Amino acid sequence: MLTPLPAEDWDDHARDALAATVPPERRNPDDAGNALATLVRHPVLAGAFLPFNTYLQASSTLPERIRELVILRTAHHHGCGYEWGHHSAMGRRSGLTEDDVDAARTGVASDEFDQTVLNAVDELHSGSRISPSTWARLGACLDDKQRMDLMFTVGGYGTLALALNTFDVELEEGAGTDEFYATNPA
Repeated sequence: MLTPLPAEDWDDHARDALAATVPPERRNPDDAGNALATLVRHPVLAGAFLPFNTYLQASSTLPERIRELVILRTAHHHGCGYEWGHHSAMGRRSGLTEDDVDAARTGVASDEFDQTVLNAVDELHSGSRISPSTWARLGACLDDKQRMDLMFTVGGYGTLALALNTFDVELEEGAGTDEFYATNPA
């Protein structure tokens, strides 16, 4: 429905929308990637949303492996191929195994705590809240800030999935492979 902003339409507003979160060398139509290049069609919104999304991705108190498990389960719930493609590779780089990635898809993990994390994402998706028993089980390994970050990661990536799906943002060729990320850092 929405394509990336054409190169001839990139202006200071589009580049400024990325300034707080994207290095200067990626603030252009060739290097921004399809998601960012689509989001900058609305520079004010992109400039407000992207710092929050960057916090979730880079500064969250969640352990990186758990964060990626949460993002993948959220991407699965929303059927978001774009998020799944990028985060399955990012998750493997953060310590997820192929079995862990499969667990994010099926909702069934062999590790008890991972299962609790998946259950929390499922509860948020289906009922817009984490049950008291799941909240308590999360508390065995996560403090209050981490549990809050888990909830906001589900919400933030759920919102992003809604946008990416609605706009029909295409996964870049090669995304999801280690070779892609060697030349296109996240």
